[in-house]
Amino acid sequence: MFITLEGGEGVGKTTQQTLLAQRLTLEGYACLCTREPGGTALGRALRELLLHGDPITPLAELLLYAADRAEHVQRCLLPALAAGQVVLCDRFTDSTLAYQGYGRGLDLEKIRQLNHLATGGLQPHLTLWLDLPPEVGLARSRQRRVAITRSLHSEADKLEREHLEFHRRVYRGFQALAAEFPQRIVRIPGEGSPAEVATRIWAAVRPRLPKAPPC
Repeated sequence: MFITLEGGEGVGKTTQQTLLAQRLTLEGYACLCTREPGGTALGRALRELLLHGDPITPLAELLLYAADRAEHVQRCLLPALAAGQVVLCDRFTDSTLAYQGYGRGLDLEKIRQLNHLATGGLQPHLTLWLDLPPEVGLARSRQRRVAITRSLHSEADKLEREHLEFHRRVYRGFQALAAEFPQRIVRIPGEGSPAEVATRIWAAVRPRLPKAPPC
């Protein structure tokens, strides 16, 4: 089963991915946690370039994300799914549509075509959209970074430094995608403690899991 976690900055995807993986493991499911960009050796290099490198044009940004995804699908996602694992991926094709399409203003149909080329048609079985207003998510990101900086140097990445209107456009993109794909994308309210959000996620995931973990 292929599950993706989506949402804007600071919504808690990484935390919830970890909590969901722990719950799945306790239930007896083999689980793989990965992310985009960064799920492969190539992806880790591209992640540094995309999030911390010099500014690049929106089209170049889109193509680098596609390169990361093509490698990730072939090297990581397809082998894990073939082995019967539950794959939890922090960001996938919906993020590209929301950020590069709605956020950057690139053509949505061309992004869909590029996504299809990079994935070979692979689609998540379930997408968990962690819904949190962009103002709240950005504030969380900054608070977390301040806490980290007390013991380790940390700076905002390029996406976090974007102006608020950009993040509002991204948010509207996720809203539009959730309306377009209601059977696949489940809205998870992001307010509350991590444990509260994890409870909401498990309620959405559990009915869709295979009847029993693979032997």
